Amino acid sequence: MKKIFFSFLTIALLADLSKAQTTVVIDGSNSTNTISRHIYGHFSEHLGRCIYDGFWVGDSINVAKKDRIRLDVVEALKKIKVPNLRWPGGCFADEYHWRDGIGPRTQRPYMVNTNWGGVSEDNSFGTHEFLELCSLIGCEPYIAGNVGSGTVEEMAKWVEYLNSDAKSTMTDLRKANGRSEPWRVKFWGVGNESWGCGGNMTADFYADQYKRYAVYCRNYKDAPLLKIASGANSSDYNWTESLMKNVGPGRMWGVTLHYYTIPSGSWGKKGSATSFDEKEYFNTMKNCLVMEELVTRHSTIMDKYDPAKKTALVVDEWGIWTDVEPGTNPGFLYQQNSLRDALIAGTTLNIFNNHSDRVRMANLAQTVNVLQSIVLTKGDKMLLTPTYYIFDMYKVHMDAKKLNINFKSPDYTIDDKTIPALNISASQDSSGATHISLVNLNPNKKITLQTVLPGINWKTVTGQIVTSAKLTDINTFEDPYKIKNRIIQWR
Repeated sequence: MKKIFFSFLTIALLADLSKAQTTVVIDGSNSTNTISRHIYGHFSEHLGRCIYDGFWVGDSINVAKKDRIRLDVVEALKKIKVPNLRWPGGCFADEYHWRDGIGPRTQRPYMVNTNWGGVSEDNSFGTHEFLELCSLIGCEPYIAGNVGSGTVEEMAKWVEYLNSDAKSTMTDLRKANGRSEPWRVKFWGVGNESWGCGGNMTADFYADQYKRYAVYCRNYKDAPLLKIASGANSSDYNWTESLMKNVGPGRMWGVTLHYYTIPSGSWGKKGSATSFDEKEYFNTMKNCLVMEELVTRHSTIMDKYDPAKKTALVVDEWGIWTDVEPGTNPGFLYQQNSLRDALIAGTTLNIFNNHSDRVRMANLAQTVNVLQSIVLTKGDKMLLTPTYYIFDMYKVHMDAKKLNINFKSPDYTIDDKTIPALNISASQDSSGATHISLVNLNPNKKITLQTVLPGINWKTVTGQIVTSAKLTDINTFEDPYKIKNRIIQWR
């Protein structure tokens, strides 16, 4: 039986509202490409309480654990089918030396995390622990190598340690540390933010560095690498141009793009995660929608050198970045997660789905207790944020056929500034079920949809919704299910 599934993100208001109407045409007869499941990836950096006190906890935390890996967090990530997890950074990646994180934990050297809070790290969570975490989740590891302060030899030997099954000093070392078979990790980032915290390089200089590192990151038996170049910061189109021209699509599986939604638009005072009015909300969503322009323009540059679209655009850092919660370490980037953030997540994922011919991997920043988290922890307690429930609803698009959509969105206007009120993506899965995800950004108007579905045969319709009475509503440890996905009761 063919079904249609709707997922809605909107604001539930009690007042009498004027209604806007729009016609949406979703074409089921002409699917163009597959939406990669890797668009729904996540990011885990040694930053604040993401790794330590997030994924990796001590004996004093009374929860189920495998070694020191927190299993309630693992189960939550398994439920949304997390496809890949990026580690160890971020800025941290370019000061991380992997050999400090292997071997007996009591013998591992300590280090100061100079990027994030100046805290001391004991390296108890390293390569083996990360790959065990990925195994428990059932996801692909995505490792960011150290180009900023590391060496070609260091990264090459990390690849060998993880992926080779031939007799060598590196494979003997891996076996001595308890792992006989190689992990065969395929996703490798060659540096991170090389234009900034990863070395303050120019685009042309980094292009040469990438080629040098990529040569010595070898493919071992049954372990071909998908090498990902450190790409542009936001609208630095010259960086993408340089990589595509000087490196070329044949040497890179992917090129990254980093963009964060800042409510105020300024890196100084960014804005509160929980206290904002409608004007600030509008400005935040306007900044969120910049992702559409960025993806389009970077893709156009890539198309010039790679019309066959062999190289992926990898948006491996995205999400909302606000001021930290009052009273917390500013270097830990801990922020709450509201209905506004759920709308950002749904909108951004719709953009990625609609550009999935080029965007084939993305990573929300970050998984636990940092920035736009999907999980927050407090001692033995854990809660799932509104953003988590968006990933839960949208997982139906993983590896499904993208469907083409034609519609004109009604406007959402404040003070003579206008953004589209509605954004949509749609796909058809292997069973023939059609999934349509809609986001209404206008808190003052309901939108009445007329759907036209050429080429789609259906008999039943079901739906889910994420909503709340106020944009500032959040889940708390006292009220953890205030916002979650709920079944729509059709009239």
